[in-house]
Amino acid sequence: MKKDKITKIDNNAPDNDFQKVADKVSAVTIAGNLVLSVFKLMAGVIARSNAMISDAVHSASDVFSTIVVIIGIKLAAKEADKEHPYGHERLECVAAIILAMVLFTTGLGIGLGALRNILSGSYSDLQVPGILALVAAVVSILVKEAMFWYTKINAARIDSSALMADAWHHRSDAFSSVGALIGIGGARLGFPVMDSVASLVIFVFIVKAAYDIFKDAVDKMVDHSCDEETEKQIYECVMRNAEVMGIDSLHTRIFGNKIYVDIEIEVDESYTLKKSHEIAEEVHENIEQDFSKIKHIMVHVNPAKKQG
Repeated sequence: MKKDKITKIDNNAPDNDFQKVADKVSAVTIAGNLVLSVFKLMAGVIARSNAMISDAVHSASDVFSTIVVIIGIKLAAKEADKEHPYGHERLECVAAIILAMVLFTTGLGIGLGALRNILSGSYSDLQVPGILALVAAVVSILVKEAMFWYTKINAARIDSSALMADAWHHRSDAFSSVGALIGIGGARLGFPVMDSVASLVIFVFIVKAAYDIFKDAVDKMVDHSCDEETEKQIYECVMRNAEVMGIDSLHTRIFGNKIYVDIEIEVDESYTLKKSHEIAEEVHENIEQDFSKIKHIMVHVNPAKKQG
């Protein structure tokens, strides 16, 4: 007997909360990045710092990235339909992949420009950054770190991979601003090339963040299984049912930010179809109650093999 049932959850309130939190966080980060990128660009131009201008471009790309995240979250929140019976959660992963590509492209441009300056060998022609660039770097570190924690806490609250990717993007900005601070400081101490070295460091942080975001999104799109601890907890949840004599197979897959479960259980072969059906229902409901991230469960019942 096969028991295939999609988890029934009252999604109205949770989805509304999800969307409200995502919209609020996105609005705050867009406003913060706009102000910060303009401030850093002005500071970079006035203080003659390529590192700070590069950092400003990085922050400006965040505005576009957050818009991509908003679109991805709105599409992922759409209810299942005839063409997409399992929902649209993976569209959030698509948004995260686009974000990773934007990050990589931005970083590549910054890295190539910095490398040209370093390899030119004519460091005496490089301008020494002014004190305003140092101030901008410190302000950027503090603001971006605050935005990281704000976004991360809310991303965990609504379990959004795209929003979490945006949070780590903020953290990469904070690190890149640390690199800018060191580079600008070194340039002001008599090593002008350090400003370009800082830009190269920023490039490394951006590419690393892009890779991590891309890998996480791809893992969620190719039916990657849950971690061993989660599967162990599901196993223990099923075996708490006294009528279940064993588990023949347990398969899980991550679908966007949700989990799908396929499980084969063993019950007494003498049980009627009705009795076996009731046991499958109980197993389904127990899993559903214990794991809020599980969206779809299929329970297949096998007759238990006789001992001896």
